[in-house]
Amino acid sequence: MFVQVIQGKAKDAAGLRKQWERWDQELKPAAPGFLGSTAGVTPDGEFIALVRFESEEAARANSGSADQSSWWEETSKYLEDPLMHDCTVVDLMKDGGSDAAGFVQVIQGKTTDVDKARELDKATQSVMSEMRPDVLGGFVAYHPQNGRYTNAVYFASEAEARAKEKESVTSPEFQEFMSQWQALSDGEPKFLDLTEPWYSSR
Repeated sequence: MFVQVIQGKAKDAAGLRKQWERWDQELKPAAPGFLGSTAGVTPDGEFIALVRFESEEAARANSGSADQSSWWEETSKYLEDPLMHDCTVVDLMKDGGSDAAGFVQVIQGKTTDVDKARELDKATQSVMSEMRPDVLGGFVAYHPQNGRYTNAVYFASEAEARAKEKESVTSPEFQEFMSQWQALSDGEPKFLDLTEPWYSSR
């Protein structure tokens, strides 16, 4: 899987939503290898989109189309200082993202060792699934530079996610996981909460 992360400060959230719906209706049918996308604007006005493709080649083909270029030229007008991250290293949690989620928490940060971070996530996934049954799925997409990553976690609802979060912080297993993860972290992560996520699927 290949994930393209698009983000920036939203100048016009309604305009961005309209553009996203237009892409879903008009451009999606011709997008090669498109799997799905999750997007939205956080309560404090940050826009983020996570677009999943079967491969990097499929994503490049989509980006190179005239219709896509025209759509992006218009969409970028609604964003301040837009950024894109092309992620070829992607690890799934359960079956990945879920369009059934009513709340998506996106975590962006930096790890000092990508390989060790991936090993830790893989080794603790079953334990974390038991502790957090409210998690429908998710994925971690590693940026192509400096150990940065974007982690998307999908929940049925924000209320349930917050309640289970409070329960899990006292668990010795969770504390051990966080201790190991913090040892691999470079700086504090940034949280982007999508309380009204937008979805598009093939």
